Order: sequence, then structure tokens, then C-alpha cells
Amino acid sequence: MVTTQIYIGLFLSSFLSATILPGNSEIALTGLIILNNYSVFLLVLIASIGNVLGSLLNWFLGCKLEKFKNKKWFPASELQLEKVSHWYHKYGKWTLLLSWVPFIGDPITIVAGIFRMPIMPFILIISCAKTIRYIFIAFIALNFV
Repeated sequence: MVTTQIYIGLFLSSFLSATILPGNSEIALTGLIILNNYSVFLLVLIASIGNVLGSLLNWFLGCKLEKFKNKKWFPASELQLEKVSHWYHKYGKWTLLLSWVPFIGDPITIVAGIFRMPIMPFILIISCAKTIRYIFIAFIALNFV
């Protein structure tokens, strides 16, 4: 029972960390690995799935946000959207490889939704970026902490 709660907690932490809400999935993952009571493979898998699903929520929100771009309360001006559009079209889908980076990763996934990036390439790139990050964290936790 406790093990299930631990995995659910890691999933929720990872999911929230991928949204615009603050999260601490790296710390949670590292702490659980250090405890040495859980499968590292399963921890990395659950953290990755949660983080990818959080990014999918961002993509979906981006798709829905675009229709409000002419409203006064919209957080970006037309000029800002134009600049982001130019940047996104210049560097394209590969910017999603930076989706794991704090502060810029979440907005990148929202922008992908605003510009209607197809869902399958989005999921593939996000999954690679997020999973590699968690594998790296697990490697550090296992070998240096």
C-alpha cells in the first residue's frame, strides 16, 4: 500500500513539474533512489510518464489558448506572438528537446500547442527529452549521491 502511494506521489510530482505549476520531481526521484527501496527502472518510468502527460496538458492548453490571443487579458501581445512564431518556425519541433529545462521548458510545450504541432512528433520528442533527463538524474543519484 505504501509503495503504491510512493509511486502515485512521484507521478503527481512529475506531472505537476511539467505544467506551469511549481514542482520538484527531480528531488523526489533522487530521494526515492537514495532510499534504495524501490525499482529505479520503475521510478524513472513513472516519473517520465507523469512528466510527459503534464507536457501533453500544456500542449492541449496551448491549442485552446490560441483562440483567445485577441483578448485584452491574453498574456502575450500580437508582437510577442509574432516573435515567438518566427523563433518557433526557425528552430521548429527540435526546440522541444529543451522541454526539460526549468523555466523555459513548460512555455515551449505550450507554444507547440499554440502553433498546432502534430501530436505524435510532440509526444515522441517530449518522451525522449524527459526520459533522458530522468535517466541522467538516476545515474547521478546512483553513482554520486
